[in-house]
Amino acid sequence: MTSHSAQLTTFPAFMRVDARKVAIFGNGAEAAAKARLVANTSADIVVYADAPEAELADSLSRLGIEPVRQAYKAAQLDGATLVFAATGDPAQDRGIVADARAGRIPANAVDQPDYCDFLTPALVNRAPVAVAIGTEGAGPVLAQMIRARVDRMLQPSLGRLARLAADYRIAVDRLVPRGVARRVFWRRFFEADVAGHVAQGDISLARRAATRLLRRRVPVPGHIWLVGAGPGAEDLLTLRAQRAMMEADAIVYDALVPEAIVALGRRDAERIPVGKRKGCHSKSQNDINDLLIRLGREGKRVVRLKSGDPLIFGRAGEEMAALRDADVSFEIVPGITSAIAAAADFDLPLTLRGVASSLVFTTGHDLTGAALPDWARLAVSGATLCVYMGRSVAASVAERLIEAGLPADMTVAAVENASRDERRMFHGTLADLPALEQRDDLAGPVMVIIGDAVAGANFDHSTPLAEGRPALAPVAQSQAA
Repeated sequence: MTSHSAQLTTFPAFMRVDARKVAIFGNGAEAAAKARLVANTSADIVVYADAPEAELADSLSRLGIEPVRQAYKAAQLDGATLVFAATGDPAQDRGIVADARAGRIPANAVDQPDYCDFLTPALVNRAPVAVAIGTEGAGPVLAQMIRARVDRMLQPSLGRLARLAADYRIAVDRLVPRGVARRVFWRRFFEADVAGHVAQGDISLARRAATRLLRRRVPVPGHIWLVGAGPGAEDLLTLRAQRAMMEADAIVYDALVPEAIVALGRRDAERIPVGKRKGCHSKSQNDINDLLIRLGREGKRVVRLKSGDPLIFGRAGEEMAALRDADVSFEIVPGITSAIAAAADFDLPLTLRGVASSLVFTTGHDLTGAALPDWARLAVSGATLCVYMGRSVAASVAERLIEAGLPADMTVAAVENASRDERRMFHGTLADLPALEQRDDLAGPVMVIIGDAVAGANFDHSTPLAEGRPALAPVAQSQAA
């Protein structure tokens, strides 16, 4: 469920105004600004100004609009599709909006949010392409700053390219099957030779390239991306992962992947949860393998979304083997693994010259067997140890590592929900680690980091694992070395 703070109070939409009346009331700069904004469209702009000031007169002259020199009357609203009240008199603007609402006409009163049925965005115009940026009135200057950045990103030829695409829509609808084949056609249209020729101003060559592209269409095979969703923060998702999600027909995701990241995929993509979390395994690994193979053979382009990095405790090896045996193409899109995110939360260098020159990634369950794993001697010799999924076996982990020779007072750090706003951070010693297992309030994934380098972490925002133990002061890296 999306949190209320992440929800918009207005619904972004584009209204049809071609050849329809848009009424603007006012004499000054605000009315001029609204006229300039609406002039980006093919609306029939009518400006009612009984005493136009210099800026308004100049703007209307440049736009080729002759103002109607009349004081406001309700009859002037007749036939309007949109109304802007920008008289500079708040009471009069409210009256105009009230009259418009009585006639079921959407209206906007400048600088009076309660009297705005719609808000005007900062606009990047590449007609017929338009990018509208809104802040719901919270930061108009911010919207303009974003508009300037987007304007620089988009080529001036983008509008011409979109108009050319419109010329080919009927042929594409008739000749190219719906779904992935059609999306691939349009992606090639907008990214390859066609777009290049339009950018150079040669529409004739662009048309030839588009026609060739239409004639040589080939079946689009299914494809699977094994994507690392990172530790959970949306802004740690890679650009490559985002691109794959925008191309995917289906998104197959684990329970540990936050809904906010799943929502970054194409709006019409099929979303398939497959569990894979302790206590809620909705599908077995074989079931997931079979699902990916079936979707790939159907010609679907699929994102298999995994928490962290798919190659680190993500069981990607089994999925790759199954896809390879089934002759379904796939690729790996790396993600930021939880150990890196947890270390960043603590300002903790996982390797430190003269202290820790090696790094071990393991799961807590590796330390519950009868024999110590081969890497245990690395931990004793100074390696930094990153323990995934270690909360439920914390006591066993501590016992076995002390048994292997690690000192009981070695510093440890633990993070629940690394990188996320709701993360919780803890610190203590190896002897304190069993207390982690007793914390029933930890519902999210927990990462534990153990080693000499941990003493150099920043513990300002963490809580002691053992009750009554004082907070640790971070050890300077030079001192740790």
